[in-house]
Amino acid sequence: MTDKAEHTLGNLVDRVARDIQAGVFAPGMWLKQIDLETRYNAKRMEVRRALDQLALKRLVQHVPNRGYHVHSPDNRQTDEARQVRLILETAAADSIVANATAADIATLRMLAQRFIDLTVDGTLIDLYEANIAFHTKLLALNSNRELANIVWELRGRGPSAPVTQWKTRARIDLSASEHVRMIDAIEAGDPAELRRLTRMHIEQA
Repeated sequence: MTDKAEHTLGNLVDRVARDIQAGVFAPGMWLKQIDLETRYNAKRMEVRRALDQLALKRLVQHVPNRGYHVHSPDNRQTDEARQVRLILETAAADSIVANATAADIATLRMLAQRFIDLTVDGTLIDLYEANIAFHTKLLALNSNRELANIVWELRGRGPSAPVTQWKTRARIDLSASEHVRMIDAIEAGDPAELRRLTRMHIEQA
């Protein structure tokens, strides 16, 4: 496969994964290849390869002679993935605090404010996208790229975020508040507080 083809395939995998996590494709939903070809303007072979990669990531499941459906994780898998995330994301706190510049902190505050604004007039999908943007920037400040990659893979194994993460307005407001307090901890150069808030943030999700 050429570099261009690999890049195209990678983009397709990311787009489908993003839609799964955004709740566009619900847990257990069968994915028709012809529909995916149309939705993503992709060729049949590209869709098939993307589904194979998503199956390796445990975002979808392949049933021989039937096709692919969105993975439905059980409670044990979800809890264990969350525990691993706790270990990894709290471990990243020192690196995040050490690497964050004033410009990084300003960007984080902008992204956190975007999430707050959407709590008033945004949809759950809008909130999900804003939340991903905030945490993408936050994890990018960590020096260990493999740690960040593993965290995002683990995030992808959980249930669709808009469906399960924010069941009440109080939960949404709590997430927004924690984003701001995490930034305050970074700006104060306090990795211990960032670790504490990160643990709270993951556990409440």
